[in-house]
Amino acid sequence: MESKYTTEMTGKPIRCKAAVARKAGEPLIIEEIEVFPPKAWEVRIKILCTSLCHTDVTIWKLTDGPAAYFPRIFGHEAAGIVESVGEHVDEVKAGDFVIPVFQRNCGECKDCLSQKGNACTKFPVEFFGGMPRDGTTRFVDSDGRPIHHFFSVSSFSQYTVVDIAHVVKMSRNVPVDKACLLSCGVTTGIGAVCKIAQVEEGSTVAIFGLGAVGLAVAEGARLQGASRIIGVDINPEKFEIGKKFGVTDFINPTSCTEKSVSEVIKEMSGGGADYCFECIGLASLMQDAFSSSRPGCGKTVVVGVEMHGTPLSINTYELLRGRSILGCLFGGFKPKLDIPILAKRYLDKELNLDEFISDEVKLDEINRAFDMLHRGKNLRCIIWMDNYF
Repeated sequence: MESKYTTEMTGKPIRCKAAVARKAGEPLIIEEIEVFPPKAWEVRIKILCTSLCHTDVTIWKLTDGPAAYFPRIFGHEAAGIVESVGEHVDEVKAGDFVIPVFQRNCGECKDCLSQKGNACTKFPVEFFGGMPRDGTTRFVDSDGRPIHHFFSVSSFSQYTVVDIAHVVKMSRNVPVDKACLLSCGVTTGIGAVCKIAQVEEGSTVAIFGLGAVGLAVAEGARLQGASRIIGVDINPEKFEIGKKFGVTDFINPTSCTEKSVSEVIKEMSGGGADYCFECIGLASLMQDAFSSSRPGCGKTVVVGVEMHGTPLSINTYELLRGRSILGCLFGGFKPKLDIPILAKRYLDKELNLDEFISDEVKLDEINRAFDMLHRGKNLRCIIWMDNYF
């Protein structure tokens, strides 16, 4: 693998193809760009495949705000081979199989060394459009104009540069496309169940939204031994899909004409679900999930990102009675420690990753992946680079 993917371009810029977003909400353009060599603590990666996440689409639509940078290279779920490394990088070397992840994990700061949570406070400033240490870019277009980064990954490019704090070394035994899935959505859903909620065997779980992340929550609940997994989604096709991941019951909110979804869940679960997960990113659904949890001990985990800025209103009396609401990012997992464990569970045939892949396209067909996601026709679309398809 090393001889096939490493190059003689160490220390030099590399010209390659990338899908560039020039304007918010407009189709990506396949362009030839230049990728600079890695600086200190950085890794240049040859991307083998990437996938499209709802977060890519959400921020691609933004026309203003601190995260709205254009032109930009999106993409943050990927797998690839290390092409070269900068100074002070000894964790990986050229030829290693890795996945870049948006969730930072330096392994040195107080938070990374703590057993609580998965925050990383290595860098005091958050750069939304550049490298995490200095905010500068490693991409320029054919005219030499800078192109912004995304989520410290930017995987919609045949080559990218990522800080070592965002790189996880993987076993070569893990298939490339399955490794790609572990870099964001699937890991987030499983972690929300296993790490944040710590669902027990025999529990009742309710999941609001059966996209890829919601189905990963179902998979996590199955692994934890939940006895009842209730899926809530307006797409009736999701029930058959959900069964592959352990969903036992399905509620379509549009069919609940006489009772609210929370009332239906309370009846199904004998008072409320032990654990509720909101996987869409709507404050109203977060409220519904909280209302559907069991009084006295029910936990609600917010997994979806509320992009409308709508505040969440919770009855504090319900909190005093024992219900709780938790948030999580990347499922509470520390990437460098926990992703290899998930990969092993896949290799041991415990974790179902295969069913998450619904489509595959080549880089120059990337806008098809956007279209399919918009129409709700897929879970994860794998986008292959070069002739690796």
